[in-house]
Amino acid sequence: MTPENFNILVKTRRSVFPDQFDTNKKVPDEIILQIVENATWAPNHGQAEPWEFTVFSREGLQKLAAFQSDLYQRESGIDFNEAKYKKLRQQPLKASHIISIGMKRTTTKRIPEIEDIEAVACAVQNIYLSVTAYGLGGYWTTGGATYNEEAKYFFGLKDEDKLLGFFYIGYIAVPSPPAKRRPLEEKIKWVTK
Repeated sequence: MTPENFNILVKTRRSVFPDQFDTNKKVPDEIILQIVENATWAPNHGQAEPWEFTVFSREGLQKLAAFQSDLYQRESGIDFNEAKYKKLRQQPLKASHIISIGMKRTTTKRIPEIEDIEAVACAVQNIYLSVTAYGLGGYWTTGGATYNEEAKYFFGLKDEDKLLGFFYIGYIAVPSPPAKRRPLEEKIKWVTK
C-alpha cells in the first residue's frame, strides 16, 4: 500500500444505495467476514472494542425487513405512511448483505459514551474503505428502526447500548457520481506560533 493508493481509495469512496445494486449478484460471505474483521481494527479507547455487528444475508434480509417494517407499522399510529412501510419492507432485499451497527456501552472503564460512539464510527469508516477496496458498493443508513428503543433487543443490545444504523452492501450496477468537496483552505487552520 502506497500513500498514493490510499489517497485514491479515500477519495473514491462513495455511498452506493440499494437502488444502485445489482440484485442478481451476492457478495461471498468470506469477503463480508473480512470487511467486518477490518472494522474491528478501528481505534478505540481502552481497547474496549464497543462494536456489535449482526450480518443479515439471504433469508436473514427478509427477517430484518419484516422486523423493521412491522415495528414501524405497530408504532406509527395515525402517522402511518404506506410508502415508508413498503420501503422498509423492500429496500433490505436489494442488498447482498446488511450489517447492523451496534454500540455496546463500555461499563467496566471510565470511558465517556461519546468515545464508544466515535469508536464505532471509526469502525464504520473501515467498512466503507474495505467495501471500496473490494470494488463493492455500500452505505451507512440511520433510517428504519435505528433509533427505536424496542429495536435494540432484536439485535442483542441492552438498555445502555445503542443501535447506530445499518450498512448495506452489494455489487454496483449503477455507479455513484464523483463527489465534490469545498476547497481545503476553507476547512483548515494552521497554528505555527
